[in-house]
This record gives sequence, C-alpha cells and structure tokens, in this order.
Amino acid sequence: MTTIDITLGHLRQHAVARSLFPSSSIQDALDRLGFVQADPIRAPARAQDLTLRHRVPGYRAGDLERQYHALAVEEDFFVTYGFLPRPVQALMHPRKVRFPWPPGGPRRAERVLAFVLERGTVHPREVDQHFAHGTVRNYWGGSSSATTHLMEAMHYRGMLRVVRREKGIRIYAVRQPDGSAVDREARRRLDALVDVAVGKYAPLPAASLSNLISRLRYAVPQWQGQLRDALKRAKERLAHTRVDGTDWYWPASENPRDVGTEAQVRFLAPFDPVVWDRRRFELLWGWEYRFEAYTPARKRKLGYYALPLLWRDRVVGWANVTLDAGRVVADVGHVSGRPPRDPSFRRELDAEIERLQAFLSVNG
Repeated sequence: MTTIDITLGHLRQHAVARSLFPSSSIQDALDRLGFVQADPIRAPARAQDLTLRHRVPGYRAGDLERQYHALAVEEDFFVTYGFLPRPVQALMHPRKVRFPWPPGGPRRAERVLAFVLERGTVHPREVDQHFAHGTVRNYWGGSSSATTHLMEAMHYRGMLRVVRREKGIRIYAVRQPDGSAVDREARRRLDALVDVAVGKYAPLPAASLSNLISRLRYAVPQWQGQLRDALKRAKERLAHTRVDGTDWYWPASENPRDVGTEAQVRFLAPFDPVVWDRRRFELLWGWEYRFEAYTPARKRKLGYYALPLLWRDRVVGWANVTLDAGRVVADVGHVSGRPPRDPSFRRELDAEIERLQAFLSVNG
C-alpha cells in the first residue's frame, strides 16, 4: 500500500502522537504497546518505569514491579529483553534454542527445575545456596552467579517464568506451557509478532524495519530462517511512502496526516519507543543521540543517562536528572545551544520537572 503527500513533518508528528497515548491502567498500556523494554539502571528510575509514566496517569516509579503479580504480563526476550502481555509471549513458545547448553547444563537445569517445582517460587539466591554452582563470565566481561546464568538460560528456553521482582531481582517459578499456542501455524504467529513490533516502533524507515524484524531471531530462534519472507509480507501489507529518498512503513489503518501533538515537554527514557531507533531518530530530528551509560566518562558528550527532551513534536535536547536534598534537578542541554524561543517552553519544562518529582514520590 503506497501513500502519497506525506512529509517528514507528518511522519515526525505521527511518531510522537501514536506512541504517547493515555492509558487507563498499566495493563492497558502494556497491551497497547505490546512490549516494554527493561533496563536495570536507575537514573533517576528504570527505563520501564520512565516509559510507562508517560502513558499511565498517576504512575509512580516501581508500580510495574509492585503490581506485576496481578498483571497478565511476562518477562521475556522479544526484539530485546522486557515485559510482554501474555498473548504476545505465547506466540513465541515453545522456543527451540539453537545454541547449546554449557557443559553440565541439562543435568543442572533438570535438578534446578525439580527444586523450583517443589518450592513453588524461588529467589536465585535460594537456588545458589542449595546447589552452590559458583560463578561464570557474564556478557559485560564481569563475574556473575552461575545459578543466575543458568536460570536465565532456563527462562529463555521457556522452562521458567518470572512471577515477580524483589528489589529488581527476578523471582522464578516453573512455566506451564500454553498448549493452545503450540498448535498455531508458524507463519501466522510470526506475522503477528511482526505486527506487534511494527505497532510499537512505527513509522519506520525501510532499513530499521528490516533490522527490527531480524531482531525477532531472539524471540523465535526456531523461525529465524523465515524472517526474510516475513519482512517481504510486512512490506506488502503496511502503508508506505518515500520521503527524501527514504522508504517509510507504518500500519495500514493509520494516517500520518491526521494527528496532532501537545505543547508539552517530556523527558523520555533512552529506550522509549519514540527514540529507541537511532536511525529513525536522526532522520526525524536531525541530530545524533547516543546512550552513554557504558561509555567511559571522559568520552561522554551528553551524560551518563541523558534523557531525550521532547518539546511538542521535536526532540530539542536532553536532560541529566539527579536528586539534590530531595528535589529533582534537571541539567538540560539544547541541540541548538539555547532553549526554544516559545515563551511557554520554560513553563512546560518546569511542569515536567514537577511531574517527575511526583513520579519519583519525592517530597520537597
């Protein structure tokens, strides 16, 4: 489906308006987003909380963790790791993993599985104390508990599920397979997963659409060989236009010309769907944003955990947020070197800082 007379300005407004919707609850927001990326860094709060606060009225930092046990949501890998509604997670399982277990992995996994089944729910520390598995090298080059590493592998394979978190630590139980999902036809399920991903991150330039669908190899490694065909089918059913030499795609039911944006300032998480795709970010806003938490301090340009600053439909700068004597302090930088001239910007910036204060439940 090809759409004409769409400008970059239309796409920019569409990207903001379609993502920053109001929800009736955390469950509603999760269902509409289809996926919320998780990150453990708190500066000033975890990415999942920073994402949900813009979409759930009255949301407070940690609400997802506190309410997790009552929500129809699961932690799992999608295009990256995060939180998904259960119907979306069911589309990915049973997951057939291509990479092998570490030496002794299957035997240890069976023993851990029996232990968890007996206990009902377990903290990784309980398993570690019972089996004393030692340590392993983690992804970042540091040392991690072998028990944690093993349970993460079991979780990825669908043997365990996360029932809740305690101070950010995953509490596990045995996952009971959803038999209804097993019998569904693979192509239909894969297309449904593509639609979830596109629904969250659209409008997407062609290169980003291709990359996004390729990242579903983490969600469904058993269908990795079918992702090329899934991309082809997606391009055929999505709305499409070409702007300044770049092909763009979004759900066919949406019209980028029929949206508007609020005169509001928002501090967005580095992984918020509005800014997640760095390629799209540069095309829509004309500057390079980079997440620098893992960049050596001397090489950082924006800051340890710079939050993109959205004003209306423009990302005009960034903010590094800290607490000083119980009050939120935002160190704001501007791409142009100065704030927008609109006199309402300062008022809206102060309003966003006050909203962040309430979100963090900090009293001045």
